[in-house]
Amino acid sequence: MAPLTVPTIVAPAIEGFDVTDLTVAMLLGTLVLLLALISVRISDRSGLPVMLLYLGIGLAFGVDGLGITFNDASLTQVLGYAALVLILADGGLTTSWPGIRRSVAPALALSTVGVVVSIVVVAAGARFIFGWSWQLSLLLGAILASTDAAAVFSVLRNVALPRRVRGMLEAESGFNDAPVVIITTALALQLTTGAEETSWLELLALALLELTAGAVIGLLIGWIAGRLVRQIASGTSGLFAIAVLAIPILAYAAASAAHTSGFIAAYLGALVLGNMDLPHVNAVHAFASAVGTLAQIGLFFLLGLLASPIRLSSQVVPALVLGFVLLVVARPLSVAVSLAPFRIPWRDQIFLSWAGLRGAVPVVLATVPVTLGAAGTTWIFDFVFVLVLIYTLVQGPTLPWLAERLGLVESVQPVPLSVETTVLDRMNAEIVTAQIGPRSKLHGVEVFELRLPRDANITLVVRNGHTFVPDGVSRLRHGDEILIVTPAPLRHEVEKRLVMVSRYGRLAGWVVESPPRLGRRARARRRAGQLWRRAQAAARPRS
Repeated sequence: MAPLTVPTIVAPAIEGFDVTDLTVAMLLGTLVLLLALISVRISDRSGLPVMLLYLGIGLAFGVDGLGITFNDASLTQVLGYAALVLILADGGLTTSWPGIRRSVAPALALSTVGVVVSIVVVAAGARFIFGWSWQLSLLLGAILASTDAAAVFSVLRNVALPRRVRGMLEAESGFNDAPVVIITTALALQLTTGAEETSWLELLALALLELTAGAVIGLLIGWIAGRLVRQIASGTSGLFAIAVLAIPILAYAAASAAHTSGFIAAYLGALVLGNMDLPHVNAVHAFASAVGTLAQIGLFFLLGLLASPIRLSSQVVPALVLGFVLLVVARPLSVAVSLAPFRIPWRDQIFLSWAGLRGAVPVVLATVPVTLGAAGTTWIFDFVFVLVLIYTLVQGPTLPWLAERLGLVESVQPVPLSVETTVLDRMNAEIVTAQIGPRSKLHGVEVFELRLPRDANITLVVRNGHTFVPDGVSRLRHGDEILIVTPAPLRHEVEKRLVMVSRYGRLAGWVVESPPRLGRRARARRRAGQLWRRAQAAARPRS
């Protein structure tokens, strides 16, 4: 089946911009922001990823909706890259290193080996089902290889995933954008007129070199700049937050200027900064999250404007078929191959396979072949847009149900609160909140039995809409929401203690967690050893 060609996306002529245009732009921007806030509320209630609602707003304002004409693919790519840098900076600054430390190696495997496996499987499907060329099929596989944690967590906002699973999703989404961008750009260049052929080995070597150099640049800039800004930190938290957010952007620009991966530099630079115990950390996190959210709204709205429902309809059937290959074959196989050396539980692998939502990155990368002038690729944007839209609708609402069925939902999940006060900042203290789930063994536990770290205390309990200050013998109940004030260095110990007591009750720490269930051969070997020891004991002469 040959791909259906749609009208080429062409940038319009740039005209003057006056005060009247400014008024219209401000009115439009404000309206979009207010609709985006309403979309977040709808997402919370419906379980739909909020990115779909942002895209819907863009489609509603577009050429087939309210009639705003926008067809500038080059501007979309430029603004899309800028938005991705801000989104990655937000992800790095707000990611806790202790929370993802054990997940870094599996996430790196998913972001490298998993990406390659996914590209090859999707390309094979496109080649043998539709008969497309290998170059075009590999390009599509690369565009569709990146996952989006923002889409996953917008669905799972109220689902308490285990730290190991959440950590792998966070780290994978931070790492996999960079290799996918490099591979997609290289493959798109091969489709341009007069381009030189590049072997897979050369392409992988180039990607590895750019990723390694970009990672080194990002880590160095994050560490050096973090030490500098900590020394010159002023008393104004707002200005300090702006300075901190500028550092990942600097890392991206420096790495890109050196012809290395700017995306991995931005994420790692932000990750280093976010875990350096900077002053005004709550203000930094709040500012980064606000800017990241604005970037997501603007990006998805712009992508919605660029799309046209009339053009999209012709790509529904091919997108359904290739999306099925991606969802049922490519993603599970990439997870299984990548995580094989790490002995990840099969439940985690099933969830990670289904949780590989596609988001903004594939749609932005779909503009790359057009802007580079790759022959016969004008239809790819519509194809990728439809695929992401359909399969996010399929996967998103079912993720909480799947997590529940696989037994991956924790009965309690501590969440640090971003409370910006001068007193807390001066005391180097933080506030953690946790809601006690219906199966949590915190039910019936008295406050003193939690044995929280010294100087960490439950200061408030919310029960059935009423609040009270507990004492040492106050009993916790299902549905309670507790507020804990803790010194910042002890926050992770507090969270770990809450999870342990929630799993094992008041004796957590005194009892040993049951060992993992042995396989058939291991049980047989253990039984044979026991019989051998009994036979030896029976053969010994008795005195």
